[in-house]
Amino acid sequence: MALYIITCIDKPNSLDLRLATRQAHLDYAKNWVDRMLVGGPLLSDDGETMQGSMLILDLDDPAQIDDYLANDPYNQSGLFESVTVRRYKKMLP
Repeated sequence: MALYIITCIDKPNSLDLRLATRQAHLDYAKNWVDRMLVGGPLLSDDGETMQGSMLILDLDDPAQIDDYLANDPYNQSGLFESVTVRRYKKMLP
C-alpha cells in the first residue's frame, strides 16, 4: 500500500457547479472511505468559500487514482482547473 495526496483546484467562478454536484460527489466518495485517510474541501483565505479538494488515499496500485478521478462526479462535471497527485509518506504523529 502507498499513500497519495490528490489536490484538485476548481475552475474560477465555479462554486455553483461544485454545489450542484456536491451530493453526488459525497455519495461517490463514501465508496472510498476504507482507503481514504483524509478528504475535504480547500477553502478561500477567509475560510468561507470552497475552491478545491484535497484527499489522501492509501492504495495498492497507483492506477486506482485514475479510477477514482474518472468516476468522481466533480471531475466528470468539469469542475477542476487542475489536479495534482503526489506520493506521500506519513511521519508524524
